Amino acid sequence: MNPIPSYSVLMLSEKNSVRSILAEYILRAVSRGRFDVRSAGLKPAGHVDPLVLETLSNRYGIDAVGARSKSWEEFKLIEFDFVITTCDGARDNRITWRGNPVHGHWGSPFPRDLACTPDGLPQAYVDVASQISARASLFCSFPDEKLVRAAWEVGTRFPFRGDYSAPDSDYEEYLAPASASAAKRY
Repeated sequence: MNPIPSYSVLMLSEKNSVRSILAEYILRAVSRGRFDVRSAGLKPAGHVDPLVLETLSNRYGIDAVGARSKSWEEFKLIEFDFVITTCDGARDNRITWRGNPVHGHWGSPFPRDLACTPDGLPQAYVDVASQISARASLFCSFPDEKLVRAAWEVGTRFPFRGDYSAPDSDYEEYLAPASASAAKRY
């Protein structure tokens, strides 16, 4: 039996305080060592949103106490296999990465923009994390020879709906057209 190869992945966002941190920790957990995952921001916030830590802990059982907001410059000498952006503001960055990483975009809405009331805020974080989790699970399900195409395709397969509650193995429900009213339910 051959060992599973490890691929290096950078989850990139503007501030590295919410979506890219969620993606880093969720993809790392789901991949079980297949991906060496890190995250960074174009203009790091300098802190991780406390609701991210709460969501990772309560929803996924992931301890992310050591998470920190980092600049992409910390990783400029690393040759990543994949650079995946998690917000539209980071998608069109002009950074030239060492090597020739595959670029993907897994854009998610900013949770604080989804919640109409403070009471809806925790659920908005859970919904964004659930979208990222669904993408991570699907990405990990691809065999090595299909990962290049999958990095981009996975981002287009899961438009934000805010209701990713189906079992991880049942992707057909996730591929249904997005609901126009999903963001209004908060």
